[in-house]
Amino acid sequence: MSENCLIFTSHRGERVTEYRIGQLYMISKHSHEQSDRGEGVEVVQNEPYEDPNHGNGQLTEKRVYLNSKLPSWARAVVPKIFYVTEKAWNYYPYTITALQCSFLPKFSIHIETKYEDNKGSNDSIFDKEAKDLEREVCFIDIASDEIPERYYKESEDPKYFKSQKTGRGQLKEGWRETHQPIMCSYKLVTVKFEVWGLQTRVEQFVHKVVRDILLIGHRQAFAWVDEWYDMTMDDVREYEKNMHEKTNIKVCNQHSSTVDEIESHATARVCPFLSILPILT
Repeated sequence: MSENCLIFTSHRGERVTEYRIGQLYMISKHSHEQSDRGEGVEVVQNEPYEDPNHGNGQLTEKRVYLNSKLPSWARAVVPKIFYVTEKAWNYYPYTITALQCSFLPKFSIHIETKYEDNKGSNDSIFDKEAKDLEREVCFIDIASDEIPERYYKESEDPKYFKSQKTGRGQLKEGWRETHQPIMCSYKLVTVKFEVWGLQTRVEQFVHKVVRDILLIGHRQAFAWVDEWYDMTMDDVREYEKNMHEKTNIKVCNQHSSTVDEIESHATARVCPFLSILPILT
């Protein structure tokens, strides 16, 4: 079994073609900000990839180290260095993201994303992919929806932010119905946790976590528009490369165990679910 959620995230003034730059910029900067003292996002692979069905794209593999985010009881039963593996295939404007935990083979998150120049009006966008699955539709409003207090920054609040380069911003109530240009990020999120007695509770919790992450990331993409708006694809790829190198240094220099040591632990251990994952592709 699995739980599915269709998420619509609208963006004021970020058309699909220009948001390709903003997406890559936001993911790189967000991952760097969330990484510190040996924890966060290590980029293992980031290279061009060609798919027979989707064409040319980019394959990225990351390890998300999260030990300090765990409660004390959980740290006692997981390795000193604990990570989740994320793989993303970016065929923009279509992307696939998959996350797995080596200690919990029956747990996975699968996200498909499509971007369109509308305000979330395409209710059938994933009909082919989710034809036989029950699903809940969730709308995310980057201006009005509340985010966890610990992640709030007034400078990243679309209600107050005003772009100097584009004139976009301060998004007031009802902005999605009145403002142009506009685009929408559609996400089909599938969570699987095949453990009897915990399945429904964990799957619902993970959907809540994913929703919060997407809300935070897309708010940042909007609020950082003046930083990425003038970039070319070459510019943002160079920025991405530099940020990956800096982030890897922040994360990897603290590790005393090897990957082999991490993966040698028994897969029967409990893998808790955490509040920060870079699932923003």
